[in-house]
Amino acid sequence: MTHEQVFAWRLRRQGLVPRGGGGVAEVVRRLGGVQAQVASAAELAVAVRQEAPQPGAVAAALADRTVVRTWAMRGTLHLMDPGDLPSYLSLISAARTWEKPSWQRTFGVTPDRMAALGDAVEELLSAGPLSRAELTEALVARPAFADLREQLTSGWGTVLKPLAWTGRLCNGPGEGNRAGFAAPRTWIAGWPETLPEPEQAAHTVLPAYLGAHGPTTAESFDAWLLRGASRKARLRGWFTALGDRLAEVSVDGEPRRMLAEDVAELAATQPSTEVVLLPGFDQYVLGTGTSDARLLAPERRPEVSRAAGWISPVVVHGGRIAGVWEFDGDVVDVRLFAEHGALPAGALEAAAERLATCTGEPRSLAVRTI
Repeated sequence: MTHEQVFAWRLRRQGLVPRGGGGVAEVVRRLGGVQAQVASAAELAVAVRQEAPQPGAVAAALADRTVVRTWAMRGTLHLMDPGDLPSYLSLISAARTWEKPSWQRTFGVTPDRMAALGDAVEELLSAGPLSRAELTEALVARPAFADLREQLTSGWGTVLKPLAWTGRLCNGPGEGNRAGFAAPRTWIAGWPETLPEPEQAAHTVLPAYLGAHGPTTAESFDAWLLRGASRKARLRGWFTALGDRLAEVSVDGEPRRMLAEDVAELAATQPSTEVVLLPGFDQYVLGTGTSDARLLAPERRPEVSRAAGWISPVVVHGGRIAGVWEFDGDVVDVRLFAEHGALPAGALEAAAERLATCTGEPRSLAVRTI
């Protein structure tokens, strides 16, 4: 296999080239989640993969609960498939990051107190969803949590994330960017009494990840899941648990693992010359990460992976990142990386027109080289 084949295969498996179609829930399931820290980016990530994107489709899917939003991979908000969510949370929570001394020193909440906080949150949400302000006030009114107002209202939500990872809360109804909270056991149909064991959950999560982002290594999967926080022995065990469902392949001489059922399809894949414009925080970039030097030239990483975890919208040509872009009013402002070389004639114009279709607004194109 070559990296060019891998990139083309991922573009197809992620519904980008050609567009895979399907509703919001199908796109979310295919990608193993869609990062939703920025709501507009999540909406565009779904739309660019649909033949006929509909305005408000993500909000409608959240309202009818065919997708759910919660803190998941890497501690960021994601749109997730509600049926598969318990398995993803099982692998994330297995790291028990909130029990590490460094976490406790930073945020001042012991494991025992975190467990008590989870019980209180689940109790408060059992009667129905609450806004963040309502949940915070109800908690700090209790003497045991009176000193946690700052942690509970922090924009990073760090103290609340372990409660999401252990299945105690998820986003519920809200207005605009002010999402409320709900208890998964009452908000999501069929929610299990307990999260599955990690070894069992791996049979759901790993095939989903490999089917969209493979071939890969255990280290790359862990970087996507939890920024490398999983115990290495446990991580290896998850891969081993899949047995002969996995195959080892060579990608330009480097060993990688993927689903055995996908090997023939990848081997038959021809390199792509397509150009697509992807929104910020897109799964195509996050799935393998901006540290992948084959996807993104290392010297260009600061253009894409920016301060405070911001991931820029990118120009993708032949599967590789060839530049970055942003909306400047009604203009698609494209900045191409000089070393990447020429793009196919008319490809950027077509990609900008596609963005106009996805957003429902006319867009002109401005291009410069950096």
